[in-house]
Amino acid sequence: MFSYGVMPPLMFAGMICFMIIGFPVAFSLIAVGLFFGSIGILTEHFHPSFLQALPLRFYGIISNDLLLAIPFFTFMGAILERCGLAEDLLEGTGKLFGRVPGGLAYAVIVVGAILGAITGTVAASVIAMGVISLPVMMRYGYDQKLATGVIAASGTITQLIPPSLVLIILAEQLGKPVGDMYLGAIGPSMLQVLIFLAYVFVLSLIKPHHMPPLPPEAIGEGGWPLVKQVLWGMIPSIVLIMLVLGTLAMGLATPTEAGAMGAVGAIVLAALHRRLTWPLVRQAMASTGRLTAMVVFILIGATVFSLVFQGMDGALWIEHMLSQLPGGRLGFLIFVNVFVFFIAFFLDFFEIAFIIVPLLVPVAIKLDINLIWFGVLLCVNMQTAFMHPPFGFALFYLRGIAPKSIRTSQIYWGAIPWLFMQLILVVVVIMWPDAVTYWISAGPTVDPATIELNIPQFEPPPLNMGPPQF
Repeated sequence: MFSYGVMPPLMFAGMICFMIIGFPVAFSLIAVGLFFGSIGILTEHFHPSFLQALPLRFYGIISNDLLLAIPFFTFMGAILERCGLAEDLLEGTGKLFGRVPGGLAYAVIVVGAILGAITGTVAASVIAMGVISLPVMMRYGYDQKLATGVIAASGTITQLIPPSLVLIILAEQLGKPVGDMYLGAIGPSMLQVLIFLAYVFVLSLIKPHHMPPLPPEAIGEGGWPLVKQVLWGMIPSIVLIMLVLGTLAMGLATPTEAGAMGAVGAIVLAALHRRLTWPLVRQAMASTGRLTAMVVFILIGATVFSLVFQGMDGALWIEHMLSQLPGGRLGFLIFVNVFVFFIAFFLDFFEIAFIIVPLLVPVAIKLDINLIWFGVLLCVNMQTAFMHPPFGFALFYLRGIAPKSIRTSQIYWGAIPWLFMQLILVVVVIMWPDAVTYWISAGPTVDPATIELNIPQFEPPPLNMGPPQF
C-alpha cells in the first residue's frame, strides 16, 4: 500500500475528512491539493512545475464545449418542471391506470421515466411528482411507505435515463462520446423501469389493500376524452425526446446542439401549455446558473486535487492497489461498486464523477474493461446515492414537500425496497454486459478481411513533361 510513499494515501484520507466535516466540496479539494502540494515541494516529493499547468487546465475547463450541454439541459428541465407538463401527464396516466390496484403507483413510475427523459434532473422529478401525486395517493388510501418510496424511486430513474447530466459528465471524464453513453444507458434504464413495475404488480397481488384502485368518480369520463388527455400530455414530450436524443444518437447534432434544441423545445412546450411567463423563465435561468456554477467550481477543485495527486504518484498507487485485488476484473468491479455504494453516503454524484472516476479509469483500461459499459455501470450504482437513508437527496427533497403527518421514518423505510431493486440492476449489468453494449453495437459492422483497397498505378512522366498517363 505504501510502495509509492505515504503522501497519496494521506492525501486521499485528507479529502475524506474534509467531506465528512461538511466543508464545501470545491474549496475542500482546492485546499487539500494546494496543502499537500506545498508539503510535497518542501519534502521534494512533488515538482513545482506541475502547478504551472493549472492555468491551462482551468482554461480547458471553461472552454470545454461538451460541458456547455449542462446548462442547456438544466434549463430545459427547469422550464418543463414549472410549465405544468408533469401535472398533465400524471393526471391523464393516473386515470388511465386508476381502475386497477396500484394504478397510481404505475402512473408515477411511467410518468417519472418520461419526466426524467425530458428534464434530466432528479430534484425536478422528485419534487414535481411529490407535490402532484403524494396528496392524491394519501387521499385514496395508499400505504405511506409505498407512496413515498415509489415517488422517490421514480425520480431517481432520471439519473440513468438520457439526457441525464451525470452521463454527460461521465462521458467527459472517460473520454468517450456522449451519444455512446446515452445509447448504453437505454437498456439499463428500461430494465430499471420494468423492475419497478414488476415490484408494484407483485405487491398489488399480495397486499392490494396498500394500493386500492381509484373510485369511479375520481376517474371521471373514460373513452376518447381520457385517451385524448393522455396523448396531449405524452405526444409533445415524446417529440421533444426524439428531437434531443434522436439527433444526438444519429450523429446529426453534438451534445451542445442537442441541448440547445431541447431548451428551445421546452420553451415551445411551455407556450403550448399556455404557461410561458417571464417569472418562469427567470426562475429557470437562476436555477441553471446556480447548478452550472456549482459544477464548474467542483470541476476546478477536482482538477487541482487530481493534478497534485498524480504528481505524488497517486494514480500509480491506485492502479497498483486495485489491479492486485483477487478475482481479476470481477474482483475489481465488485470492490469498485461496493466502494461507490458506501461513499455515496457522503458524496454527491457530481463529486464521485469528478473525484473518484478519474482515479479508476487507468485501472479499468489496464484490465481491458469497456469504458462505456463501466461508465453506465457506475451511473446505475450512483442512483443509490439519492436513496440512501439517512443522506439520500431524493429523501430530503421528499421530506421537504411531504405533509407533517408523514413521519421521516416512514420515508426512510419506504426507500429500502427500492434501494435493493437498484442494487439488483447493478448485479444484472455486471453479469449481463449486453444490456449496455447491445445498443451501441447494434449498427452495421464491417469485416476488415473483406475490405479491398484498389490504388491506381501510373507511369512516370515522359521526357516531354506531359501529364502522367493513368
